[in-house]
Amino acid sequence: MAIISPACAGFIKRGIYYMSTSMRKIKGKFSFKVLAVIATFSVALLAKAESIVVASTTSTEQSGLFAHLLPEFKRVTGIDVKVVALGTGQALDLARRGDADIAFVHDEVAEKKFVEEGFSDKRYSVMYNDFVLIGPTSDVAGAKGKDMVKALTALAKAQAPFISRGDKSGTHAAEQRYFAMANIDPTSMTQLKSCGCGMGPALNIAASTQAYLVADRGTWLNFKNNAGMSILVEGDKRLFNPYSVMIVSNKKHPQVKTALAQKWVDWLISKEGQAHIAAYKINGQQLFFPSAN
Repeated sequence: MAIISPACAGFIKRGIYYMSTSMRKIKGKFSFKVLAVIATFSVALLAKAESIVVASTTSTEQSGLFAHLLPEFKRVTGIDVKVVALGTGQALDLARRGDADIAFVHDEVAEKKFVEEGFSDKRYSVMYNDFVLIGPTSDVAGAKGKDMVKALTALAKAQAPFISRGDKSGTHAAEQRYFAMANIDPTSMTQLKSCGCGMGPALNIAASTQAYLVADRGTWLNFKNNAGMSILVEGDKRLFNPYSVMIVSNKKHPQVKTALAQKWVDWLISKEGQAHIAAYKINGQQLFFPSAN
């Protein structure tokens, strides 16, 4: 979809004014029909100019959440949201460069640093889900249970195949925290492979090699290639996975569409937006839980 610059929008508005002034001097139905066509076309172009860029995580995109949220947001506001789905670290880097209007991510430590550095004025809590340990249903390493630390200890002892995101994402950061809690150096795991990829591709690799990995529940529930794979660890409080949204500071990047970005944030944390998040389910299971209030 083409993006119309403010300068171009101003030109279109002036064109409509001058043409409408001239048309008043012309008698007949034809002139009004032409004017109506021009006005309709110009309004359509101006509507297309209403867009923002959101740098977000692969989990929000690959879980199907954005496909669920964005049509409703556009219906309500007329604003297009263009999503760039990356790992959280890469998404924040994109926002730091001013190439996005909003960051929608899930790494609290990195988010706080982003605000402290002046790249945003505020973090807005939006929703949460949880991380889970996925692995072969046969679970030959004996990882199954409700304790992530014990599970990773079992995997390290068995030298079980493990797929790491390795992409500075929020999931990768969580994975590294869990290894640290278990006093495990991931480099000591000879069967650990770092894919440097998003959640969906990481799940595909794990499924095809019958390996273990840390995943967010939302992407797992939307994952179709799960034959022979199951959730092995869930319910550990340490697996809590909150998501926040931050508007990029226009003090750092004057081109940021602050007003439009604020409309996106306001909708997400409104009763309507929160209800829409809660309504997203797969096979009757809710993927994300509202947390704005």
